[in-house]
Amino acid sequence: MPRLLRHLLVACHLLLPALLATAMGPGTAWAQGNPVILAQHPGTEPDRQARALVARPLHDAAAHGERPVLLTGSAQLSTDPGRTALFVQVQSESLCGSAGCSTSVYLPDGHDWKLVLDSVSGPITITPQTHGEMHDLLVDGTDRWIWNGATYTDTQATASPPPMDGTR
Repeated sequence: MPRLLRHLLVACHLLLPALLATAMGPGTAWAQGNPVILAQHPGTEPDRQARALVARPLHDAAAHGERPVLLTGSAQLSTDPGRTALFVQVQSESLCGSAGCSTSVYLPDGHDWKLVLDSVSGPITITPQTHGEMHDLLVDGTDRWIWNGATYTDTQATASPPPMDGTR
């Protein structure tokens, strides 16, 4: 019975975003913006896949004598159920800094996963706005990331460094 229950939980975890989007209709789930919920899901298929994706950081943290915590979450980022993203965060003393722990976002790419947003810190919200049929992501309440057709890019302007010759 525990094995069957585990398989049912994995199936629910993987199918829930698509079922919700279908039941509510396009765009309804994002009317106010949905936060991505990260939690531990030991022994599940998303946990197994995430562990494979972040095997190196997990190994490095363990080599420092730490016991890293792996958090995962999933969310549908477009109306295409095949675009259900895997959000992954590794928490450990050596991997988290003053801004907190970083989260990476992966999309399915055939039998693999493609990294589409790397190492952002702060809570992530899926917004109602879209670019290229993919919902924008809001990180830490103020940092908007938009889809450019292949990956998410930051919209915050970066300050240009002053000229090297000292002129303004």
